Amino acid sequence: MPIFAGDFLMRYMAEKQKIVYITRRERFNAAHKLYNNKWSVEENEAFFGKCSNKYYHGHNFELFVTIKGIANPDTGMVMDLKKLKQVIKDSVTEQLDHKNLNEDVPFLKGMMPSIENIVVSVWDILAPQIENGQLHSIKLIETENNFVEYFGE
Repeated sequence: MPIFAGDFLMRYMAEKQKIVYITRRERFNAAHKLYNNKWSVEENEAFFGKCSNKYYHGHNFELFVTIKGIANPDTGMVMDLKKLKQVIKDSVTEQLDHKNLNEDVPFLKGMMPSIENIVVSVWDILAPQIENGQLHSIKLIETENNFVEYFGE
């Protein structure tokens, strides 16, 4: 019986390991202000608006950590989500939750605590800790209208 190209492709796709993406969501609350000390109060207010308030302001952040990889045939998982949850908690959310991001977080010291800078810092912390897969993206939601995504680029 002849083998058709379609049959070969179907067998190849069935045997090829599939990459899946899995996401864990965590939440934290934190305060910050966006303020450049090199600028005057007026310049900061003109650029950052209310976000430069000298008394800070807070957000209820949502953090989405997506990893990708091939599911382990014995567990059916790329990474045990209980382990991923613990890594995120120990390394990130415990450091950020109910903190002043300008003052209280060692990995943000000396940095403008914008959501762009926060997400890159979180990536740098989490990427080496991912088991049996790799970090694909991090999404950080600051408000219902503002969020940032980072893919390690």
